[in-house]
Amino acid sequence: MGAHQKFRYLNSDAPDVFNRDVGSNLKSQIAIKNPALMSSRIVTVPNLITIFRLVLIPVFITLLFYQRFILALTVFVIAGVTDGLDGLLARRFDQRSQLGTVLDPIADKLMLVSAFVVLSMRSVFPQPLPNHLPVPFWVTAAAISRDVFIVVGAAAINIMTGFRGFRPSWLGKVNTTVQIIAIGAIMFAASVPYGSGYYLPTIYATVFGLAVLSGAHYVFFASKLLNEDRRQPPEPNS
Repeated sequence: MGAHQKFRYLNSDAPDVFNRDVGSNLKSQIAIKNPALMSSRIVTVPNLITIFRLVLIPVFITLLFYQRFILALTVFVIAGVTDGLDGLLARRFDQRSQLGTVLDPIADKLMLVSAFVVLSMRSVFPQPLPNHLPVPFWVTAAAISRDVFIVVGAAAINIMTGFRGFRPSWLGKVNTTVQIIAIGAIMFAASVPYGSGYYLPTIYATVFGLAVLSGAHYVFFASKLLNEDRRQPPEPNS
């Protein structure tokens, strides 16, 4: 596998880390001949916004540890807005880059994983503990294990077959959206605990159920993609 082959990881499903941009071989050859072009595809406004979102992660974690839940929620919302903004700018001004396709979903997943892990700790909540907080371990374990399961499975398929045509499934997108809403609701409940007993148990059950369902669904979805790829006629050698 050449050095020019890059992997894509879209924010809904981990396996897209194995997708490659069309024409990446040609772009890499041009970039090697012209280093200025390579730099211009790395230092872009969307990539800078994504890096800013990565910088927000330790700020977000620090605010949670100091029980500044409303400020942490604000940072979480800012991260979500910038997530949409960098993608919009990349498409609008043709500033898509291989670095961006890697950094963008990594920033998304790191934010979500960090949120679930920290909000599962008893020490970050005031005493006495609010009802149904911290986040139960089984919820956090399901949310993280799903992504690990998909990444490991996709890596194994890629190594054995060379297949890289993974795409996010619709259920995976729903799962990610629900997790984002859940994190926001949990932080709100930590700051305003009144009535949290009515909706937090439902949120936990929904996150757990979708993590299991979307993980199982992707097994069949990836199998379908793999079978479709095998039925396609091989490309003629140039």
